[in-house]
Amino acid sequence: MEFSSGRARQKHSRLAGDRRELYPHSLQFYLEPPTENVSLVEFESFAIDRLKLLKVVENLGVSYVRSSDSYKTKLESELRKLKFPYRALAEDDYEARRKDHISHFILRLAYCQSEDLRRWFLQQEMDLLRYRFNELTDSLRQKFLEHVNLSFEAISEDLKNELVNELYTSTPGLTMTKVKEQMFYKVGLADAVDLFRARRVFIKDGFAYVPLKDIDAIVLNNYRTKLSKALALTARSLPSVQSDERLQPLLNHLSHSYVGPDYSVQKNTGKISLEQIDALSVKSFPLCMRQLHKALRDNHHLRHGGRMQYGLFLKGIGLTLEQALEFWKKEFIRGKVDADKFDKGYAYSIRHSYGKEGKRTDYTPYSCMKIIMSNPPSQGDYHGCPFRHSDPELLKQKLQSYKISPSGITQILELVKGMHYQLACQKYFELMHDVDDVGFSLNHPNQYFAESQRQLGGGRELKKELSNSGNSQQKTNSQESMNSNSTPTSSNTTADAELEGLEAYFTED
Repeated sequence: MEFSSGRARQKHSRLAGDRRELYPHSLQFYLEPPTENVSLVEFESFAIDRLKLLKVVENLGVSYVRSSDSYKTKLESELRKLKFPYRALAEDDYEARRKDHISHFILRLAYCQSEDLRRWFLQQEMDLLRYRFNELTDSLRQKFLEHVNLSFEAISEDLKNELVNELYTSTPGLTMTKVKEQMFYKVGLADAVDLFRARRVFIKDGFAYVPLKDIDAIVLNNYRTKLSKALALTARSLPSVQSDERLQPLLNHLSHSYVGPDYSVQKNTGKISLEQIDALSVKSFPLCMRQLHKALRDNHHLRHGGRMQYGLFLKGIGLTLEQALEFWKKEFIRGKVDADKFDKGYAYSIRHSYGKEGKRTDYTPYSCMKIIMSNPPSQGDYHGCPFRHSDPELLKQKLQSYKISPSGITQILELVKGMHYQLACQKYFELMHDVDDVGFSLNHPNQYFAESQRQLGGGRELKKELSNSGNSQQKTNSQESMNSNSTPTSSNTTADAELEGLEAYFTED
């Protein structure tokens, strides 16, 4: 894959002959990397769209049964919206196929950098392939199997009728009616070893007769093997890719990426009083911020990681600079910090975070991905994500102290065990607000606060302005991305770089 700095890309490979020859099928195993030129603007937009898609795949996979109509409807809607291949475009969707191909390889570069990232990427890509494979028509499914060299032949109706009794007795979970309705594939025994060992298929003359409901498992196992190996090989070649100064910051950013509003500009500034914070921390703060608030009240101090994470969150929910200075000073002087020391040291860092000192940069609150993936807490720290960084037993005790039901705690711990930390937080939101389905994907602590205020029904004006501010900022981010010409920049990437400078002002404990 080559990159150009302008919007124009080389099209000679597309224009030579029928362009559908480049992507003969809407589904693939991504065995060959793209060879065309890709502008950096397109590189970034493709990657962000696929990341949005995989986040939706993760969220739906936990919230719905994968074979349910709700799961399929919501995922198809997201594929349509982001212009990736879906069922209705299965025959002729060159642009969608091209985007699907290129974006997969971009995220493969970004998500091969650690075991946790590889595991997450592999799982979401497999779930996406499973959905898309099962949505193919019979003829397209057969073409795809041939395309990826899986020579599984669908048996004829005559042969199925001849073997119907054997298929019924050898295939658990299928009634006789289902056997007659289900398509069966003739698969080499080597490819169906797991099904054979579990005695779930009919075997004859060295072939397994596998129903459609199980053929996707064979396809997915094959895909998992290939993609796992490809991710390992990509990780080995990363040093050469990272030497490109245009790509390294973008790839690093993508693996920690948050693609929603950044909550840096709030129209509700000053509409939250300091007296409200204790009550808000109980009913509307995400667990990470509730934990930081309690630690601050108990210890009258937070170390620099906690001050950065919590201070920017409070700024995002509407605290003015004057309120922030008063809030932190009142709490710190109750501990071991006198007023003079606070004014000379800590006050500067607070003004800096509000863009009143140093580079005059207006810093943005941390997203969930930034909290989860960077600066893990050490002993004596209270920042980070409790679902990611807490011992499960301590997390359980904390949730019990907050009156979360035993069944709710079990659900949260299961999500944590599966490394679905943001979904665990989303489940915490549902349990705290007594709702079954929040109707959104939780990606930011300030989003949690805004949605909580909306759910609770109080502060009508505040809620409206929080929402409008988020939408406005999201639109601004989108326009900035579309207007960039050569070097890809995003508000989050810029903020990460700027925060490196800010941390120097927070290092005093």
